Amino acid sequence: MKKLLSAAAVALAMTASPAAAQMAQGVTDDEIVLGGHHDLSGIFAAFSVPAVKAAEHYFAEVNAKGGVHGRKIRYVVEDHGYNVSKVGPVVNKLINRDKIFAMLLSLGTPTNLAAFKLQDPKGIPNVNPLTAARQMIEGPPELRYAGSSSYYDQMIKGVDYMADNHGSTVVCSMYLPNEFGVEVQLGAKDAAAATGLTYASETTHKGDDADFAGALSKLKAEGCNLVAVALGVRQTLTVLGTAKKMGLTDMNFLGSSAAFHTVIAKAGEGQIAEGFFAASGWQDIEARMGDPEVGGWVKSFTEAAGEKLMGTGAMLGRSGAELIVRGLEAAGPDLSHESFQKGMESLEYEDKIMGNMVKMGPGDHVAADAIYISQVQGGSWKTLATIE
Repeated sequence: MKKLLSAAAVALAMTASPAAAQMAQGVTDDEIVLGGHHDLSGIFAAFSVPAVKAAEHYFAEVNAKGGVHGRKIRYVVEDHGYNVSKVGPVVNKLINRDKIFAMLLSLGTPTNLAAFKLQDPKGIPNVNPLTAARQMIEGPPELRYAGSSSYYDQMIKGVDYMADNHGSTVVCSMYLPNEFGVEVQLGAKDAAAATGLTYASETTHKGDDADFAGALSKLKAEGCNLVAVALGVRQTLTVLGTAKKMGLTDMNFLGSSAAFHTVIAKAGEGQIAEGFFAASGWQDIEARMGDPEVGGWVKSFTEAAGEKLMGTGAMLGRSGAELIVRGLEAAGPDLSHESFQKGMESLEYEDKIMGNMVKMGPGDHVAADAIYISQVQGGSWKTLATIE
């Protein structure tokens, strides 16, 4: 009789909680574990560091209200310093030791592509990476969720805008020769061909390059009057400052969302990047501070983080955190990767923090498609055009 009762008890335990038996990695009755591989110490730390702080701040608010369907969110972060060789160990830890449910806000095109080799076999979704490369939505559709328009599309629209509104005729590029830089370079080159402009020249650079006078002299000799830039944040500022010192007043510079950063606009009391253009998937927050939701969040976050200036990285972190929370809420209490996909594909809302509209569905895993052309004017980004 004892053996029969034990067998019955085992059978009851196996059938009493089917949801628990099917629970995905990183999900328990009271917790959801998310991960992110970031550049906390390299050339794009100005994006990752505040993004992590803002995401954690948002998750703390969500957790204080009971979490998502009773589950608190825990965000585990590792640093790769924008070094692809460090991605493997970092991602392996997040997947196999921390047992994450999904990857969120991970920075970098080459680093995300390296991570996919480990994530995809484990079925780990990649949500709102801090890169706008087209490759972020290539591969298994159920595992890819991008935050905004791609670098390539931004360059296509940006170059076209510069030709129509600022007389650009000869296009060139300065870029890191990795997957990120090539996306920007290819977009600029294809845009020039499509609009009848001349694509004259390009220069490639290492991540630690700090002297761009020779490269700029070359581009000047080639007659470039529009230069697409795909470099690190500090490198971009060095290029802009050097161009001013060289008197290259007839040469405009255009960045993608990777250059659309508050640090760039404010550098040198707003003088270094004055006149710099960017094509991005969101609008700068400074002009929208009068909105109660936007201003309220800025006040709450900056006070909590002990920061005076609201930066672009923090915007991205807050936006990405809201995106995944909304997806988790829509997935329902029986959370699996299948229900998460359905939840994400049901989202449609205005992202007040980013100043864009989010809408996803089956076959469309890009959260916001609009492209905004902006320029640094008086130390602030000013939106010049919206391209749907």
